[in-house]
This record gives sequence, C-alpha cells and structure tokens, in this order.
Amino acid sequence: MTRAAADTTTRTVPAGRDLTLDLARVACVLLVVFVHILFTGVGRGSDGSLVIEKTVELQSWFVAGTWIVNIMPLFFVVGGYAARAGWRSATARGETADGFVRVRLARLARPALPVFVFFTVALGVTRLIDLDPAFVDSIAIGVGSPLWFLAAYLVAQACAPFMMRLHERFGARVLIVLLLAGFAVDAFRFLVLGELLGIDRVPPTGYGFGQEIFGIPNIVFIWLFAQQVGFFLYDGWFARRSRWQLAAIFVAGYGALWALVAIAGYPASMLTNQWPPTAPMALLAIVQAAGLTLLRQPLTALMRTRPAQGAVFLIGSRLMTIYLWHFPVILVLIGTELLLPLPMPTPGSAAWWWTRPLFFAIVLGAVWLASLWLVRFEKAPQQTPARFPSPVATTAAVLVFVSPMIGITMYGLDFPLAAAALVTTAVALWLTGAKRAT
Repeated sequence: MTRAAADTTTRTVPAGRDLTLDLARVACVLLVVFVHILFTGVGRGSDGSLVIEKTVELQSWFVAGTWIVNIMPLFFVVGGYAARAGWRSATARGETADGFVRVRLARLARPALPVFVFFTVALGVTRLIDLDPAFVDSIAIGVGSPLWFLAAYLVAQACAPFMMRLHERFGARVLIVLLLAGFAVDAFRFLVLGELLGIDRVPPTGYGFGQEIFGIPNIVFIWLFAQQVGFFLYDGWFARRSRWQLAAIFVAGYGALWALVAIAGYPASMLTNQWPPTAPMALLAIVQAAGLTLLRQPLTALMRTRPAQGAVFLIGSRLMTIYLWHFPVILVLIGTELLLPLPMPTPGSAAWWWTRPLFFAIVLGAVWLASLWLVRFEKAPQQTPARFPSPVATTAAVLVFVSPMIGITMYGLDFPLAAAALVTTAVALWLTGAKRAT
C-alpha cells in the first residue's frame, strides 16, 4: 500500500468506530475459507487413483478443534453490535425499522443474486450433458453449505429493531427466555422425535422430512440469543468486566458446554450443533464475546497500524463476495488441476497439509479477481423511496428470500432449489427496491 493510500485509510476511519469488530469479521470469514479448503480433500493416491474426502473431518483432533474454530456464533455477536450501532444512527436520521430492514436485506440479497445465477446455470448444464447425478450432488451439497448463513443472518437482522426494544426494556431476561426456548426446541427434536417417535435425520435423497426440520425454530431463538449478546457487547457490559471476570465467563462457558455434551447428550462436534442451531451455539456466543473482549487491548493496538487498517478495509469491502464465492472458486481450481492434470498430493499427506496455505492464497487471489466485477453488487444501496413502503412487503421479502436457502441447507443444492433461490432473491429485491422516478 502506498503512503498516500495509507494516509487516506487512516483519515477515513469513522469517529467512534471499533475497528476490532471489523478485524473480527474479516478474520472470521478468512477462517471459514481456510476451513472449507481443509474439508475439500481432492488429490491422487500413491497408485494415481483419484481420492476425494473431507480430510479435516478424518483427523483425531477435529471434534475438539470445532470447539475453538467454529466462530459462527461470533458472526451473530458482531452482527448484533453492528445492528445496535446502525440502528442508533438510523433513528438519529429519522429512519424507520422498515427502512433499516430493507437496507440489510439488500446488502445480503444483492451479492447473492449473481451466485444464484451461477449455480442455476452450472447445475442446469450438468443436466443437459447428463453427468452422473450422484457425482453432481456430492459436489453441489458442499458448495451450497455456506448459504444457511444468509438465511439465518437476515432473520436476525430483520428482527433486530424489535429485539433492541426488548433489550432496552427487559435486558438479560430476553436472553433467558431465548435460551429456554432453544432448549425446548432441542428437547422436542431430540427426545420426543428422536427417542420416542424414532424420527431420524433428513433422508439422504429427495425432499423427505426428518427431525432436523423441527430444529428450524432455533434459527430464531439461538441466533437471536447470539445477536442479543452483541447488544450487551455494544452497551459495554463485557468491557466493564475485569479480566478475571471475563476469564471466569470464558472458562464457565466451556464448562457448561462440556456438561451439555457429556451429560445432556448433545453432539460433541460443534459443527453438528451449528445447523439447525442448538443450545451449545448460544453458550459459544457468550464464550466468544468474552474472549474477544479479553483480546481487545492487543487487537486495538494492531488496528492502530496502517497496514492492518488497510488490509481490513480492503478485504472488508468484499467480504460477502469472498464468503459466497470462495467455495465455487475452490472447486473450479480443483477441477482445473484435475483437467490439466497437475501434480496433486494425496489428501492428508504431509505435502497436502504444507500446500494448503499456498492453495488458500491462490483461492483468495482468484476470488479477488472475480470481485473486481462482483463488488458492484456488494456496494450499499442508495437511500431512495421504496417501491412498496410497507412493513408487510418487507416482511414478505425476507420470508421469500430465506425460504429456498433453508431448503438448500436441509436437502443440499440442486437445480430446482438453485433456480428457486434465484427467482426469490430477485423477487425480494424487487419488493424492497426503489420506485422508478417519474
């Protein structure tokens, strides 16, 4: 970065903005990209045969690792912090809750539109050229797996104005109610359906119903809990705690998490607890908020440096593009390696592990090149008169947008669901878009 660019970056930091939250958001997305690279184990065995596996999931330390690197609750904590800050600015400008939600829907739906075009075309082509459906499904399921976040995050952000009013009136009691509701959903899903009625997980093919569908209400209860923790973070509750108190919260949170797994029988892998979300995700939200506050001093010092600010602002301006496109780029690069063919180490071998940071850099570089055009979809929409200035239209747009993505998360990405997501994303943007000038 040039000196002039660095100076500009430093001058354009908004007053009062906590740059450690921007750093946390960027670090979380980059960690997600790297973890997905570790999941995508494609290479050649010693006999030259093709090897396809979820390499990191086969490691003995994987389950324990998910207790540390599953940072999805932190996304919602930071999102709650940002929503509270954004809502205060919006109300100061005289904006309504409807306008607040419309802007957040556009910020998620606009970057999603081109990726759904890509998925619809790509999966449509696979049907035309008659590729093995089982092979296509095995790839598409992985590509579609990150899309749950769009649905869950938008639901949380759409509820934010109402939840902030509850937060201001009832404080921690809102957390208690949400957590109890989350436990109730888990109990019904795992005990009543799983144990008494014998309903198992979603069938591996088709659109059947398993017990997972009954965990969908926790999209609201658990992720809103994490967002409420973000409200407390914004209000300074965690900052007012001493380092010993924060450390105690951190340790107690992990202790309670262990009890849920060892005594209550929750899955040991936090990845399994992620979707549909279960009560352990709520505990992780508190643990991660306390941990982020413990690291606040060194992170603040880091974000005073111009290189760190430049990197965070640069990556942050393309964050949704990186999140949405990194998996397709990973698969395109692997496909290129197979077609050329290039030497590919056996997944899990020492060579494979040592080359993952290089592959990570190549993926980010490829996504960056794509973002030079895609970034136009990520730019914040202008504040213009709405086509349908009504909370009913905005609520309908939110529901229309999230519905196919919940289906994709439950059943895997396929052509019908990709096409449905493309149509519903366009409809949601139309419902909440600006009216034409007359």
